[in-house]
Amino acid sequence: MTIQTPIPTRPYHLTDEEIARFDEDGYLILRNRIPAELLTRLQDAADQWIADGAALPADDGRGADYTYAERPTGRVMFRVDYLHNKNQAASLELLGSPAVLGIAESLAGPDFVPTYESLVFKKAGDGAAINWHQDAVHPRTRRIFNIDVYLDPSRAGEGALRVAPGSHKAPVDVCQLEEEYGWDAPGVIQAELEPGDVLVHDVMVVHGSEAVVGNRLRRTIYYEFRAAGQIIDEGPWDAEWIDRRLRLVPVALREHERANPGADGFQWHISDSLRPASSGDDETELRIAHTVHSPGSYCSAGSVPFAADDGTSSAKL
Repeated sequence: MTIQTPIPTRPYHLTDEEIARFDEDGYLILRNRIPAELLTRLQDAADQWIADGAALPADDGRGADYTYAERPTGRVMFRVDYLHNKNQAASLELLGSPAVLGIAESLAGPDFVPTYESLVFKKAGDGAAINWHQDAVHPRTRRIFNIDVYLDPSRAGEGALRVAPGSHKAPVDVCQLEEEYGWDAPGVIQAELEPGDVLVHDVMVVHGSEAVVGNRLRRTIYYEFRAAGQIIDEGPWDAEWIDRRLRLVPVALREHERANPGADGFQWHISDSLRPASSGDDETELRIAHTVHSPGSYCSAGSVPFAADDGTSSAKL
């Protein structure tokens, strides 16, 4: 894995020990990372995103950003994508916060790119399983990771995320993993988190959560980051797309400053060659769609286990 360019040491960056732990385990838990006032704004925003999606007619074109699944109890929404253009400024405040961007710069270097933003949730009583999977499989020349902001408690025995430490270092045949071990693969932990805690996870770490009955509402905001150089070298997007996504950052920094007057802000150290020129219209910067996605490793009807680019078979956990 490529060594990242050193960055200034600030209170909101990860320590060397935290980075080493992340590289070894594939995940990192940061307690009380999100300030209480911002957490409240995010909880309110999440409620509104869910309500807005539920209010859309099924044939409304805007519904593409709201993902549903068929459960035994009926059709249930569980995901909202492209948060920043949905009339709740808290998502931009979070993106522009030192709490988030300090992690991004620590792991991706100063040329980090915010690549995805979504809210994933389980409503009360919707305890469907999320099977073992790896979010995206890539050559591992640089880190690709999600910053998961928990808005509600996550408890063992109540569908807390299960993570397989160290499983991020190679592709995993998750179908075989599921068949051989079910939810109790060797070394698996259940990640218990409180509102305002952050789980940082490598996109290749194997994770999932079993089905439960009568669970409480659980909402998590996910922001994915990648280094610009990794995208340029390996795709799946191009330089124009990178530039458009980078335009989110100054908008987010301004929103964080507006919502937190007098507070220390994040100092953006992006390379001059990548620094985006704003269009002058923030609304045009807020929803930069993905026409392609990096493939992950999943086990579902019609899918096949991931095979590495060099022709070798998937690694076994």
